[in-house]
Amino acid sequence: MQIPRSTHRTATAGRAERPADAAAVASRLAALHVGARTELDHRDAVELLVATVLSAQTTDVRVNQVTPELFSRWPDPAALAGAEEAAVAEVVRPLGMGPTRARRIIALARDLLAHHDGRVPDDQAALEALPGVGRKTAHVVRGAWFGHSLLAVDTHVGRLSRRLGWTARTAPRQVEQDVVAQVEADGTGADAEELTVLGLRLILHGRRVCTARSPRCGQCVLVDICPQVGVT
Repeated sequence: MQIPRSTHRTATAGRAERPADAAAVASRLAALHVGARTELDHRDAVELLVATVLSAQTTDVRVNQVTPELFSRWPDPAALAGAEEAAVAEVVRPLGMGPTRARRIIALARDLLAHHDGRVPDDQAALEALPGVGRKTAHVVRGAWFGHSLLAVDTHVGRLSRRLGWTARTAPRQVEQDVVAQVEADGTGADAEELTVLGLRLILHGRRVCTARSPRCGQCVLVDICPQVGVT
C-alpha cells in the first residue's frame, strides 16, 4: 500500500509520541498480510520443529532449500535418529555449522523417540527440554501447529516492537512480556491465535517494509501511528 507523499510528510513532522495502538496495528497488518503463516515449509509438527531448529542464525529461505532432501532421506524421527552424522551434516552444510546442526537434530530426534514416542509434545516445558529448542522455537511450533496464542520473538518482532513504542528492551523474553502487556491493554479483540498471527505479520512486515536498514516508511500502512517514523 503506497502512502500519499503529503500524508507521509504530515505524519513524519508530527509523529505520535505514544506507543502505536496495538488494535490498530493488528487490524492494518491483517489487511495487508492476509493469510500470514510461517514461511518454513513443513507437512507435520516434526518437520516444523526440525526446520525451526535449523533456522537459528540463518534464513527460512535457506532452510527451505535443504529440508526437501533432509525429510526425503530421513522422513521421521526414527529414521533421523539412526542417521549417520556425516551424511546429515552434508545435507545441511549450506546453512553453515553443518556438523553442529546435524548433531543437534539427530539428538532431537532421539529425544522425541525416547521421551515422546516420536511425537512432538504440545507442552512448553517438554519442548524446551529437547536439544536445540528454546522458548522461541517452542512458541513457533505450539502457535503455528497447535493453534495457541503465543508470541515468538525474533529480530523482526523485536525491532518493530521497539519502533512501535511497545518496548525499549532487547532481551526476547522481556520484549515478549512488554508486547503481550500492550496487546492486552489495547484490546485487539482478535481470536485465540491472536499473538501467533500478530507475530507472523510483524515478521513479514519487518522483512518487506520495516527493514532494519532504510525502512520504507513511505510505503507503510502504520506510518501515521508509528512513534519513530524514519528512525532506524
